[in-house]
Amino acid sequence: MSQARSSQTAQSQSSSEFAVPVTSIHKVEADGVKVFYRAAGDPSSPVVLLLHGFPTSSFMFRELIPRLANDHRVIAPDLPGFGFTEVPAERKYVYTFDRLSATLTAFTQALKIRRFAMYVFDYGAPTGLRLAMAHPDRVTAIVSQNGNAYEEGLGDAWGPIRKYWAEPTPENREVIRNNVLTLEGTRWQYTHGVRDPESVPPESYTLDTALLERPGNKDIQLDLFLDYASNVKLYPAFQDYFRKAKPPLLAIWGKNDSFFIPAGAEAFRKDIPNARVEFLDTGHFAIETHFVEIAAAVKDFLAANGGSQ
Repeated sequence: MSQARSSQTAQSQSSSEFAVPVTSIHKVEADGVKVFYRAAGDPSSPVVLLLHGFPTSSFMFRELIPRLANDHRVIAPDLPGFGFTEVPAERKYVYTFDRLSATLTAFTQALKIRRFAMYVFDYGAPTGLRLAMAHPDRVTAIVSQNGNAYEEGLGDAWGPIRKYWAEPTPENREVIRNNVLTLEGTRWQYTHGVRDPESVPPESYTLDTALLERPGNKDIQLDLFLDYASNVKLYPAFQDYFRKAKPPLLAIWGKNDSFFIPAGAEAFRKDIPNARVEFLDTGHFAIETHFVEIAAAVKDFLAANGGSQ
């Protein structure tokens, strides 16, 4: 082999070894909604569906997507009311978790995704678990990152929202609007419980805040806060699904989360005795500070449990 060809081969091998899978962006019509989503990986590979929470979007998975995409087809949609998904006014969309799940189901059908593992965070948990209950044969495995399904997992931070559930008055609605749906409230969710708050990239909570400030969006979020009570009522049904379907489950949790406390992660073992539970020394948005550890744990878990269509 010539020296030039040898050098080219070495460069090619080096480039292949350190290649980062490209994440592409798309929109697809589903349930009368233009769903924005990010995707990466070989279309023939096993699918991992990444479901974000409040008040973020698929942007939260920017570091995780390329780390999973060598072995999986990774798909991360923005739920209606979040990110860059567009809901036409004439759709007269009703923002409830039942509706979010119906749109998610239509999204998977539009992309012809028949079987998939799910990574659920925060709002992504009750949205994705509704789909899993309705179609248990489609879900190969579940990763729950601070995605709660147990009453004991609800922390003290839910106090004002519980009051809103009990008394959905205009006054209580304004308390949530003025204390949660602000830059300070959003930044707090990202930085509370983090050992070094300055390590959290500001573009994350800054983007969330900008999108919250769009006309009408805060009322959408307030409607979803009120409807979150429907998820708590469904917790027993979610738990029944766990007992009957016994999906392989990894709960990987920011242990300093004030919304979804560690007891919620431990509770999965009551219904799925083989559930794997791991804690990270960080807060609610664990993926912002511990994406390397999370990616490694998820890849290992999916290799063992979610590696087939």
